Amino acid sequence: MNRLIQSGLMFGNLIRVDSPALVGRYNRALMHLTGKETKFSEFHVDISGFSPEIGQELKDPLYLNPKGVNRQFILLTTDQKTAPLIDATFSTSRGILRQFIEENEAQLFALTARDAVAGELVNSVFSVTSPARLFDIHKVTVEADTAGGTLAEAQGLAGMVDEFKTREDGWFDDVLIAKMIGAAKRTGDIIRNPVILKAMEFEQKTFWTSHFGGVYVFRDLETPAVIVTGDKAPFADLPVRQVFALDERNAIAGFLDRNALVEPIVKARGIDAAAILRQKMDFIVVDAAQEAGIDLTGATQRDIRKLARRHLEVLPEAWHGLNHLVQWAEGAGDWPRITSDHPAYFLSLRAAATPQRDLVNMLLADLAPRDVRQLFICHKQLFYRLYRTWSETKRSYVVDFLTREYQVDKAGARAALFGHEAPMQEDAPRGGPVPRDEMIARVGPWGAVRGR
Repeated sequence: MNRLIQSGLMFGNLIRVDSPALVGRYNRALMHLTGKETKFSEFHVDISGFSPEIGQELKDPLYLNPKGVNRQFILLTTDQKTAPLIDATFSTSRGILRQFIEENEAQLFALTARDAVAGELVNSVFSVTSPARLFDIHKVTVEADTAGGTLAEAQGLAGMVDEFKTREDGWFDDVLIAKMIGAAKRTGDIIRNPVILKAMEFEQKTFWTSHFGGVYVFRDLETPAVIVTGDKAPFADLPVRQVFALDERNAIAGFLDRNALVEPIVKARGIDAAAILRQKMDFIVVDAAQEAGIDLTGATQRDIRKLARRHLEVLPEAWHGLNHLVQWAEGAGDWPRITSDHPAYFLSLRAAATPQRDLVNMLLADLAPRDVRQLFICHKQLFYRLYRTWSETKRSYVVDFLTREYQVDKAGARAALFGHEAPMQEDAPRGGPVPRDEMIARVGPWGAVRGR
């Protein structure tokens, strides 16, 4: 994994903590939350304040995420909003933390100038002992204060100020005035500069969790469903009818299609569909080369495609399916028929513009892990797990590709792969052949999804 770390593909964008003041604030917050401290004078933290170095020191990778349900956090700076969330147990946690920081940025900036802010993402449940407990999760509330309790003290001061203003003898209560002065020294002027964090609550209906081997929960659809990447047996008694194992590809394809959660890449507007599909084909060639023991160190895109032409007859069906699709997209081939049980099916899709888009793209990465670019962007934990199983040849190629093609422009790459443009509004043509987009809208690019 050292190659990933050195190239910035693992533990990238973490916030460095190396000043005695910040380390001291972190330790106060850590003691407040966990009763523990670190002996390190230098370490790195993610968006939640979790440090991989401290996790190793404490021999507890969940020291800020007890039981993997109610994630605690330590904020030393608002710059943490751009950091990743390491080993997330819920796919929604990073988005909630980022939104909390952005919505309260001015207040957090003022608070973290003097102390660390410690808090917790309080879930509807405190432990997930069975799959059915996932359906008891309905909302996440963000609770936060400084390690020294500044916000709680500011609320107490506000109460004393109200009492001072409303009581007729408030001016003569020396004890009350002394308490207000003492509190104001610690909290600052709450009248001119009120320090109040916005109360934030988030619905938790659709999410991925790492519990039980990995589970996708879709509850905000007309027909809820659960997709299980681990053992399906414990999921027999759930309050939903649709429970699919990851290898039930036809059933999952039908679920995604019925709920309009995916679209063919060739249908997407504003992207170079053929280029995206060709890159997926290159990844398949790399897999084939790995199995054949071919060294791809320093291989260019031209080298990969030359290799594909040379060994065309031994390439898997997924490559040929995508190739037919590229030929059709470029007007050089007939309309291809790729059914849901075809190895290229999920490689040819991306999430539609729905509220579930990010989760669906994550699911597609799980269903088609050969696309290592989407795997890295949408499902890093699975990427890191699979990386350990790859040959040195594939590791070298993938790291070089991601460093060269993704790291230099992350936002641009995401927009090119997953961005959506508003559809063009045009009058329907009269007569003549059916336009390609209309044909796709009617039957999908390869006909209806096969029965389950």
